[in-house]
Amino acid sequence: MFQLLWILLIGFVLGVIAKLILRGPQSIPWWLTMLLGALGALLGNLVAGWLGVAHTGGVDWTRHLLQIGFAVALVAVAAPMWTQRTRS
Repeated sequence: MFQLLWILLIGFVLGVIAKLILRGPQSIPWWLTMLLGALGALLGNLVAGWLGVAHTGGVDWTRHLLQIGFAVALVAVAAPMWTQRTRS
């Protein structure tokens, strides 16, 4: 149970960082921000494992940058789709 809460918290933080990096408003709800951030973290971890940089001796900067990058990409794709969906 605690792991699920941790995943959602990290997902929310990554989603908020992604929204701050992108220009302009992203009018998506907080729960979608959290889910996209969590998905970005998952994709970043998978790619980091594939590249062999998931676990290093120090801070896993490459893994974290991949997580943020995927979260930014997911928010960038989902925000316009959400806005168009709610306007229709």
